[in-house]
Amino acid sequence: MGEKKVIKSRFRSKSDHSLDTKGRLHFPSRFRDVLAQYGTETLMIAPWKKHLRAYPVSEWEIIEDKLIDQGKEQPRLASFIRLVFSGVTECNLDKQSRILLPLALRTETRIGKEVVLTGMRDWVEIWDKEAWQLEVQTTRENFDSFDEGLSKLGIL
Repeated sequence: MGEKKVIKSRFRSKSDHSLDTKGRLHFPSRFRDVLAQYGTETLMIAPWKKHLRAYPVSEWEIIEDKLIDQGKEQPRLASFIRLVFSGVTECNLDKQSRILLPLALRTETRIGKEVVLTGMRDWVEIWDKEAWQLEVQTTRENFDSFDEGLSKLGIL
């Protein structure tokens, strides 16, 4: 078995973008730099709740293996696994550093023209801008409810 690549950078921060008329998304340079450390220009785009997740192929394969190998021990995950696996799509960066978000995935997650990308260390979330704003508002309104969990992590 080959050595696992050491990834020094991570997907971090957020940025606002507009899809073009074909549903293409410009992938920011700071995210491309992280992706380059994985030695690929290919992302696996998967449906996830109210947004999409974009994984480097090697990170997606880890998730995929866990879901298939360990997920069968949890029968309630079968429909989740089926949904995610049936929707996952391989997307390559084009020469202008864009990825084409498939119409089916955009429709399923109600992603319109205006989107927000959020870096989540090993993956990037792609949100419809209005859905993201609602998520942020709800999180801010419930901010105090995170104190116990943050305290257990030693962050507070």
